[in-house]
Amino acid sequence: MLIVKYRKIFFGITGAIVLASLISLFVYGLHLGTDFTGGTLVQVTYPAGRPAPEALQESLNTAGLKGYSLREANANDYILRAGNLTTEERTNLPEILSVGGSNPVTINTLTEVGPVIGLELRNKALIALALVLLCILLFIAFAFRKVSKPVSSWIYGFIALITLVHDVVVPVGFYAALGYFLGAQVDTLFVTAILTVLGFSIHDTIVVFDRVRENLRINQEKGRREDFAETAGRSLGQTFVRSINTSLTVLITLLALFFLGPDSTKDFALTLLVGIIAGTYSSIFLATPLLVSTERYFAKRR
Repeated sequence: MLIVKYRKIFFGITGAIVLASLISLFVYGLHLGTDFTGGTLVQVTYPAGRPAPEALQESLNTAGLKGYSLREANANDYILRAGNLTTEERTNLPEILSVGGSNPVTINTLTEVGPVIGLELRNKALIALALVLLCILLFIAFAFRKVSKPVSSWIYGFIALITLVHDVVVPVGFYAALGYFLGAQVDTLFVTAILTVLGFSIHDTIVVFDRVRENLRINQEKGRREDFAETAGRSLGQTFVRSINTSLTVLITLLALFFLGPDSTKDFALTLLVGIIAGTYSSIFLATPLLVSTERYFAKRR
């Protein structure tokens, strides 16, 4: 298949995408939400109908609140995430949220998250990500344990991890730019989106690798001599349409969620959109070409 033949071109494209994502991450940084830094979480209801976001934001800005996140919820609710409030700000919060008294408001929940809890959540998120990657490596190495020639089962696992790192770096870099220009904050929902992307991406990658394993087995049973690059390219071609169709159905669903869903899920849907596109790309244009290049490298050493 042409993807395998011209793999160096796709390696260059992948390198450029990852480099741009890393530059975005280091230049802009991640705008951590109150889930990780500590702060105040408030959910309010407007019985007579919630005000426009612009009016509420103006009221919050006038009161001196900065670095907050405001999202619509349910039919007449808003969810406000802000830093730690002073005693005066907490006292005046009903008046601030009622936009000067013009919109009666009911405060349903007011929760303060301390920095210790925020640090614990951040550590747990990193641990969860590391455990997912480790479990995926062990699973692939076990599932492909009977495949030893011309590439060992551990190589399949390590290449899968490389593609997953790509699938994490791209949406994280995108989200760093989104946070810098539009104020998007990293919260537990963002971590959920990243873990979902990892699960979807590894599914596509394993499908391709499994077809490679099956074709290698058929070649061995039939005594057929075939270059590994041809076997891998044929396997990729056999799963190409399936991967694209699966991704398109998911993307259509996420687009509907992004454009028609509530504001509270827009960042989540957008993260998934970028991650799914990155995962589909890496499964097709990165994983199998890397497998072929690795086989060629070890073949030369032998």
